[in-house]
Amino acid sequence: MLGPARFCPSFVLLALLAPAAALAAPVSPPTNPGAQASLLKPLTLTKLSNMDFGNIGVIANGTAVIDPVTETMTTTGGILSLGGTPRAATFRGVAQGSAVVIIRIPNGGINLTRVGGTETILLNNFTLDGQSKRAMAQAGVFDFKVGATLRPTAGQVEGVYTGTFDVTIQYP
Repeated sequence: MLGPARFCPSFVLLALLAPAAALAAPVSPPTNPGAQASLLKPLTLTKLSNMDFGNIGVIANGTAVIDPVTETMTTTGGILSLGGTPRAATFRGVAQGSAVVIIRIPNGGINLTRVGGTETILLNNFTLDGQSKRAMAQAGVFDFKVGATLRPTAGQVEGVYTGTFDVTIQYP
């Protein structure tokens, strides 16, 4: 017959002081971690994405308008939205602390030209997703979006139309 189990503190102490010889060897992750940094100097401007009207159909004169706040497109007249992902142009600026930033977009219009041709479509009425004059409380990055109105006409030649417009930021 076995007697009651006795608790011996010296055995516990030895177990706690014994070296951990059975620890697993170090294991590396399946892929090495990466690191990156994006350095931007104050007073810079970068384009993040182009304005895109998606696919539109033209039955008669009309407009397609990109709203820079909601990034939605509305159409009027004989213009139909036929899919795609309409979106405003997006920009990123870097400001110094306590700076006032003035964003300048075109006042007039520009022509988009058909790829492989000479036909054009007027793009005008450029708009911002807020005020053109913005006070920056501290140094840092700020993003803004630009929308506009596309004005295709009846009989517009089918194709892809492209063009560029100027956007600048000024620190008075």
